[in-house]
Amino acid sequence: MNKDQFFAEIIQSSLSEWTAQCWNWNTYPTFGSLVTTSHESLKIIGIVHTINTGSMDPIRQPIAYQKTEEELYKEQPQIFEFLQTTFTCITIGYIENNQVFYHLPDKPPKIHAFVGNATEDEYQQFFAQEQFLHLLFNLSKHIFNIDELLLTLLKSLKQKNILNQNNMNNFIEAFATLNKHDYQRLKIFLQRTQLLLQ
Repeated sequence: MNKDQFFAEIIQSSLSEWTAQCWNWNTYPTFGSLVTTSHESLKIIGIVHTINTGSMDPIRQPIAYQKTEEELYKEQPQIFEFLQTTFTCITIGYIENNQVFYHLPDKPPKIHAFVGNATEDEYQQFFAQEQFLHLLFNLSKHIFNIDELLLTLLKSLKQKNILNQNNMNNFIEAFATLNKHDYQRLKIFLQRTQLLLQ
C-alpha cells in the first residue's frame, strides 16, 4: 500500500454513509468528488456531500483576528494546530474484481481505513452508466441538496471529458424518472446544466 495516495481516514462508518478526517486540515476533497476506500476485496466508492472545518478542541474555538492567513501563520502558527477538516460521503457503489456494482456493499468501510481520491480510470469506469443515480436518490435524505450535488458532479465530469451528449441524455432521462417527472424541477435543472456545460 502506497500511503502517499491517501489523505484521510474514516472515523465514522455505516453501509450508506461514512465520515473521514483529513490528515491535514487544509487538504480535503471537493464537494461532489469521488473518493474511495478499501475493505478486503472491495473498493467502496463515495461521493462527497459535506465538508466541515473547525477546532478539534472544544475549548479552543477559532476567533476573528483581522489578519490574513499568511500573517497568522507568521505570528500565531499554533492556532492552526487545533484545526481539523472532516467530510462525509454517500456510498454510491463499489468495485470488486474490476467490476462496478451500483448498490450498497454487504459491509461498511472500516474505522481508520484510509481514503483517497478516485483515479481518472475509476471515474471513467464508474460513470459509464447512470445507474448510480438510483442509489443516490434512495439515500437523498442524507444530502442537504441533491440537485446542487448533481450539478457540481456534472461540471466535474465535463472537465474530465467524461460527459458526452449520449450519457448526458441518459442522465437526464434517469433524473426525470427518479423525480417522478416533476416538470418544474426538471426544467430548472436543465436550465442550470446549460450554464454549466457551455
